[in-house]
Order: sequence, then C-alpha cells, then structure tokens
Amino acid sequence: MTFSCEEYLDIAPESEIDAELVFSNFQNSQGFVEEMYNLVVEYGTASHSFQEYILGDDAFNNQSSGFFMSVQLDQGRLDQWVGQKYNYLGKDTHQGQVGNTSDDEARKRPHVWRGSMLGIRKANLVIANEALMVGLSQEEKNVILGQAYFFRAFFHNEIMKFWGRFPHIKEVYSGAVTTPRPETYKEVALSINEDYKKAIELLPVNWDSQPYGQRTLGDNAGRLTKGVAYAFQGKNLLFAASPLMHFNNEPGIDTYTYDKELAGMAAEAFAEVLKLEQAGEYSLAKNMEDYKTVLWKTKSNNVWPGLEPNAKELIFAGAAGSHVGSQIAFMAAGIPRPIGQSNSGNASATHNFIHNNFGMSNGLSIEDDLSGAYGAPLYNPLRPFDNRDPRFYAWIFADRDEIADRGSVPANNKFAQLYSTDAAGKSGIHRKVSTDNETGYMFKKFYPEINGEYHVQVGNNIIRRFNGMRIHMRLTDVYLMYAEALHVAKGPKTASAGFSLTAEQAINTLRTRAGIPNVNASIVSDNNKFMDELRRERAVELSYEGHRWMDIRRWGVAHLPKYKVKTALNFDKNWTFFEEVTLVERVCEYPKHYWLPFEVNQTQFYSGFPQNPGW
Repeated sequence: MTFSCEEYLDIAPESEIDAELVFSNFQNSQGFVEEMYNLVVEYGTASHSFQEYILGDDAFNNQSSGFFMSVQLDQGRLDQWVGQKYNYLGKDTHQGQVGNTSDDEARKRPHVWRGSMLGIRKANLVIANEALMVGLSQEEKNVILGQAYFFRAFFHNEIMKFWGRFPHIKEVYSGAVTTPRPETYKEVALSINEDYKKAIELLPVNWDSQPYGQRTLGDNAGRLTKGVAYAFQGKNLLFAASPLMHFNNEPGIDTYTYDKELAGMAAEAFAEVLKLEQAGEYSLAKNMEDYKTVLWKTKSNNVWPGLEPNAKELIFAGAAGSHVGSQIAFMAAGIPRPIGQSNSGNASATHNFIHNNFGMSNGLSIEDDLSGAYGAPLYNPLRPFDNRDPRFYAWIFADRDEIADRGSVPANNKFAQLYSTDAAGKSGIHRKVSTDNETGYMFKKFYPEINGEYHVQVGNNIIRRFNGMRIHMRLTDVYLMYAEALHVAKGPKTASAGFSLTAEQAINTLRTRAGIPNVNASIVSDNNKFMDELRRERAVELSYEGHRWMDIRRWGVAHLPKYKVKTALNFDKNWTFFEEVTLVERVCEYPKHYWLPFEVNQTQFYSGFPQNPGW
C-alpha cells in the first residue's frame, strides 16, 4: 500500500479501543505509551545488512546493486530511500511490510519515516486525552504526559535529521491536513524545544525512585527521564544551530558559522546532564578498559551495555530486541566471514576516515604532526600503524594484528592479513574474501575480546556472551556536543552558566581517558582550528556508531573533496610500500544531497509543502 503523510496521520485503528478505558489507570496508560519505545529505530540492527547504519565517509561497500542504501548514497541517488527496504531509512521493512512494533528483530519493526509518523500520532493521542486520566495520581499523570511530550519532539527530530524542516504536528488529525511546511529549521526546532521543556518538567530523574517505577524495579534503565530529555533538548538546539540549518539551504554556506544563540541554549541543556553525572545518575568511562562495558561487555542480566557503575554512559537507546542472531551480526560488523562467521563483512573501514581522524599518540592529527609546527613528527609513511592514538588500536584491526587465540582457529587466521599483494601478487586472506574487504582495515569497536585476545565465532561462543549495540545517546556524546555548542557560544575557555566546565576542559577529559595529551595550546587559541579538533575528536570517539553522515551534513562539509572521496590503503606483505587509492568519489552537491527528498506524493496532496531542493 502507498500511504501519504495525510493517511499516516488520519488512519485510526486505535479508534476501536475505548479511550476512557485506555486512560482510566496508570497500567493501561503506560501500556499505550510503551509502543512508542518500540517505534524508536535501533539503527545498528534495523537494516537487513548490519553495516548499513554506517552511511558517511567512514565505510565503503563495493556492491554495485541497489541492495544497499550506502551504495545509493555514494551515487547520489537519495531518492531511492523510498523503495530501499533493506535499510532503516526505507519506507517498508526488508519483507516489504509496514513493520510490527512487537517483533524481536529491529529490522522487522517500522523504519524511520513510518515509525516516526506513527509515534507522533500516538504521542498526540496521549496528550489529547489528558482529561480522561482521572484514575491516575498526579505523579502517574505527569510521567505519562512527560513521555508523550518527549516522544512527540523526538520523532519530529528523527524525521528532521534526514528530511529537514518539518511541521510540528500538535493535534490528532481526523480530516484534511493543511499544516504548512515551516520556512526554516530553526522555527520548528524552537517549537519542538517547548515539548522538551514540558518533558523535563514532568519526567522523573530516576524511575526506580518513584512509586510507579516499583513495578519494574531494576528494569527501568531504558525509560525516559529528565536526563534523557535534557540531552535531546540540547541535541535538537545544537543541530538547529549548525551551519547546514543556519544557512537554510542558501548559497555561501560556511562551516564555521553557527547560530550562537541556539548554541548557547544547547550548551545549557547539556550542562544539566553533566550536573546529573555529578549527582551519580551517569558516569563517564574512565579508561579504555571501562569503555568496553559501554560498547559490548555486559552482564548476563543486562539488557544494554553502558550500565556499569564506573561506565554508566547509557542515556537512551532504541529497543534492540532479543534476536540473538541480529546482535551477533552487529558485533561482527566490519569483520570478514573467515573471522566473524556471521552475516558480516559487507562494509570496509575507509582509509580516508581513519587517516584524517585517528591521529598520533602525541594528540595531534597526522596532518598537524607532519607539519613540524608542534615538534618532531611521529608519523612514518612506511610504518603508518605505529605511534597512533590508543583508540586506533582499540577499535581498528590493521595488518599483522592478532585477531584470535591459538587454540580455536587455523594458523593462517591468527593474524590479520590485510595486505593488497604478496610476492605472488595475491592479497591477504582477510583483504579479499567472499565479502570483500577493500580497504586494508577492519573496525572492531563492538567485537568482543577477553584478556587482550579476540576470538572467532567458530569453535567457541564467546561472542554470544555479550550484547554489543549502538546506543542512541550516551554520555560521551553529551560531552562532545557540550564542547561544540559551548565553543560556538563562548569560545574554548569560558564555562557555561550552568556548569563549571569549559569546552577545552570537556574535550581534554575525553583525551585524558584515551591516554593522549591535551589539545595543544596554539590550536586552542585558533577558534577555527579548535573547532576542527573538536570535530576530529567526535569522529574518533563516536566512530562507527552511525553519527558520521549526520555530522558531515550538518557541518556543511559533505560536498567538499575531503569528505567525498573514499579511499583504501594498498601495501605489500613486507611493507615496502604504502599508497592511498580512490575507491569512489561520492556524488554530493550542496544543498541537493544534504537532505533526503520527500516521497513525491507527500508534496502533492496539499499546497504549502514544497519538496527539498534539487528533487
């Protein structure tokens, strides 16, 4: 079936349920709200192939067919999202269905467009029926409405991230839809900000401390709280402040020009989350060992990672479901089948992204290190894997890295063989395999290891003991966005009004955890260069977590050569040469390829809803 925006908002299967019964008590009301949690798309496992959440310049897929949305994006064919059922942006699921919110596989639940539209309607139904909540205590009523206001804002933001400015829908439609598309992203972001403010007012700090939370005591980590609402309020405002939204598709976009007022508002929202960290609600992973519990290392009774006391970074995540195969495939994403032995290996980690962002152990980018302006360079073009940022070794497999313990794999699989040629002209076993690793690297960010050893899946079930996942929002992300927003509003050395941490201090907190020096003073003193460093830090810390495509678009840089060209690193088995080679140059023009086009019928069934530029 083909649905229009009007049809999404006008269909009312819920009319068969008596509203007075639904909102008569807390249990029923919360039951109605619960479905909205399952409408949050879990990017990591919501695609048919579990690398298809990586859509930026950070991964390359060599497939030529339209099976993969990442390939379509490289070709500039953003309009293909409508029929792209194998990606979480697709209109329908991989089985050609609208999606079932109760399915344990995320890829079988509604995708971003449909799920967000359904979520908006459901949130509006809750808000519209406030008067029927006579059987709820004030605290129960508050949390029901708080969740609804949050989800109404959140689902709007999910659409806006990909399609741009979109009407703030605040009513339950029962007839013709005539709400015009707003002129600017800022206009709707400020309207949505009011929803977040209401959610902050109504939601609790912690469900476990509330009487209604006692029913699910110990299992409330994924529920909405003030901290979640503050974090997404800040994100909504920062995105609205960003260059792409600030220039509103007009020519002359400048990547260093933000809306300072909105950035300042964003910084203050993030400051409230950092206050909650001080109060014990969250905790930043203190070192790379603790970091594992944020990404994949979980206790058997935990639903999500990021809940350990010394690495309690989980703020909000989509419902991953209980489908073991999906979780295993996600954790093995980027790992060719000879290692991972699961449905993995379609995406290769690009050299351009790694080279431009993962710097050196002295805290400098490779470009700055080679400039000689900061001392003797550490980077050696003939030993490119030496002296790198510790996160390079933690999250990326390079040639000759040990990938498996001796007892469980054949000897020829023990070490990564990612070279492009040997004496006989053949590539390494992990470079050219059935799923084709093209680039010379594999990312291993979510791939379990024990006592420093990585284990293949064949012959042991180590990978099944853990539950790696992409977290929608975690505390590290808040630190990064706080630093970016605060630097825009006040510069690197001035704290926000709500928290005594400067942008420089925030970013150095993350660098200290990684074991690299603070940002060089001369870089801090140059506003544009410091912004470049903040963005590089964000690229490293959130690498392969599905944020990159959004970031390079909102910064207004996706059309620049540095971000369009995807490359591999070719080298021989004995490391006598290294050369960068182009894999693809993405088709990306500003502003056409910065926003997904709306499905054609969305712009035709009433006036006042223009298509995105270029489509």
